[in-house]
Amino acid sequence: MKKIKLGRTNLMVSRVGFGALPIQRISLKEAAYLLRKAYDNGINFFDTARGYTDSEEKIGYALSDVRSNIIIATKSHAKDKKTLFEHLETSLKNLKTDYIDIYQLHNPSELPDPNDPDGLYSGLLEARQKGMIRFIGITNHRLNIALNAVASGLYDTIQFPLSSLSSDADLKLVQEAREHNVGFIAMKPLSGGLITRAAPTFAFLSQFDNVVPIWGIQREWELDEFIQLENNPPALDEDMWKVIEQDRKELQGSFCRGCGYCLPCPVDIPIPFAARMSFLLKRAPYQGYLSDEWNEKMERIESCTGCGHCKAHCPYGLDTPALLKTMLKEYREFRALHK
Repeated sequence: MKKIKLGRTNLMVSRVGFGALPIQRISLKEAAYLLRKAYDNGINFFDTARGYTDSEEKIGYALSDVRSNIIIATKSHAKDKKTLFEHLETSLKNLKTDYIDIYQLHNPSELPDPNDPDGLYSGLLEARQKGMIRFIGITNHRLNIALNAVASGLYDTIQFPLSSLSSDADLKLVQEAREHNVGFIAMKPLSGGLITRAAPTFAFLSQFDNVVPIWGIQREWELDEFIQLENNPPALDEDMWKVIEQDRKELQGSFCRGCGYCLPCPVDIPIPFAARMSFLLKRAPYQGYLSDEWNEKMERIESCTGCGHCKAHCPYGLDTPALLKTMLKEYREFRALHK
């Protein structure tokens, strides 16, 4: 499998990265099988996070015996230095390793003060000095913070949403990362499931030789597809561009990416799905969403308390409550026609 250099880390990582968030949803045995199959097929880059429940433990269980052959990136959502070290110690234990290759701040709302001796960045430096981590990274969904992180010279990697739907402004970040020799890790290359054909966005992202996409993998057929795409790379030809342009046309404007930072909801609305329901009904097999179970979940929108938590925590600035009401209306109409 082709490898590329991840910015100034000089780490050589597989062009197909394994996004380990989805393996939370499957058993230890199933996850171990997928992780090992990925490794056996040349994937050496695995991205997880302290906040992904047992994802780290599954990686440690499946791959600790080949630790020296793989590159692990994990994340901490800590707000202070003490918690950062608590998260790091837990991650090291779960991953069955004594170092993390890339330790990332997980979507902070602002960049930490690098001059604060008790702050997060000081903690990262200390962890690196102790050999607990090798490189310092940051993830974000806010373009201005991502750009500032790259320009600061303080971070070895940036992780940011990137797909064939990305705007020209988002693509500027790719160039900025190249100029500053910062490794670019592309999250959500299928835009949270709204892109239903992997080949076009795979070809689109392959244009950028400094970008490593991490593909969220939960099922064996998904892993097989990405291995096949890497072994037989699709050309970004006219047919591919037609698919991309159609996707862009259908998904133009503001839409929920399904990042989940709006959660938890006090009335248990499944916001990352509910806020995208209209697209899911049109772009995915819709029958499962018409069940009585999903109808009950969507009707929870009527119980919205207006607390504002979802709107305040949306990194894309969406008016989530208004979007949910629109989705409920469209869902009811669609269900009435197809049920």
